Amino acid sequence: MSNAESGAFRALFTHCRDLPPLRTAVVHPCNAVAIESAVEAQGMGLMEPVFVGPPAKIAAAAAAAGRDISAFRIVAAPHSHAAAEASVRLVRAGEVEALMKGSLHTDELMEAVTERETGLRTGRRISHGYVLRLPSRSEPLIITDAAINIAPSLDDKADIVRNAIDLARAIGIADIRVAILSAVETVNAKIPSTIEAAALAKMADRGQITGALVDGPLAFDNAVDLGAAATKEIASPVSGRANVLVVPDLEAGNMLAKSLTFLAGAEAAGVVLGARVPIVLTSRADSEDARLASAAVAVLVAADRRRSLAAAMV
Repeated sequence: MSNAESGAFRALFTHCRDLPPLRTAVVHPCNAVAIESAVEAQGMGLMEPVFVGPPAKIAAAAAAAGRDISAFRIVAAPHSHAAAEASVRLVRAGEVEALMKGSLHTDELMEAVTERETGLRTGRRISHGYVLRLPSRSEPLIITDAAINIAPSLDDKADIVRNAIDLARAIGIADIRVAILSAVETVNAKIPSTIEAAALAKMADRGQITGALVDGPLAFDNAVDLGAAATKEIASPVSGRANVLVVPDLEAGNMLAKSLTFLAGAEAAGVVLGARVPIVLTSRADSEDARLASAAVAVLVAADRRRSLAAAMV
């Protein structure tokens, strides 16, 4: 068993054991970290990588990583922008089932993904979900959206919630409890995020959002701590027990996720949802375990999507 498989994300890797490797386009893998991540994921049976980018730079990155990639398919593209476009074409042609970011900017990759005519849009708003494992919690905690949507509208947030519910189901969370966060737990006309949170909770009550218990507005403390919820006398099946946190905007989500990572010892895996395929956004700042866990999350999301499509066809 690898160090990753025995670490914080052990359950994710266990869920992947009976699933086939995910055919994944690794977009512009022109540094050692990108090559290392893909090869390690392949070695764990998570991924079947296809490297997309300038062959000479990919070869140099593999040499720097000390990895033999002669057995892997390489799709030539002259630069990062072309690599993003070529990777999207591979998805549309059915040749790969996921994307993994290499050494290019997230904006560059997402521009190709969100292109209206040639990209990978669906009827859903595209959003990002972090899966965090904290030493103090027995189950994962999902935070969304901390990477894609800067200032989401109410309609955007409804899709962000739906994407998060799909993610929670895919990674094996049985009782999904979604807290729509704000600074306070009461509706306040001077704080727009409280009004949107209340609207999202009512949408769930009316069946516009399904698959989870949804409540808000809730402040962070009374979303995750039963004692805080009891002190404020909040009667809710979500308060104190939330396992999905939906933040008001990207700034709040990014700061919350990074605070938990750097100050509370959380390990974070991330994936982009709402496109035709899952998209793994890795960073050189990520630990090896987090990069591999992100690949495992993509495997589980793709498998859940296949099951959902098969069920819809019955």
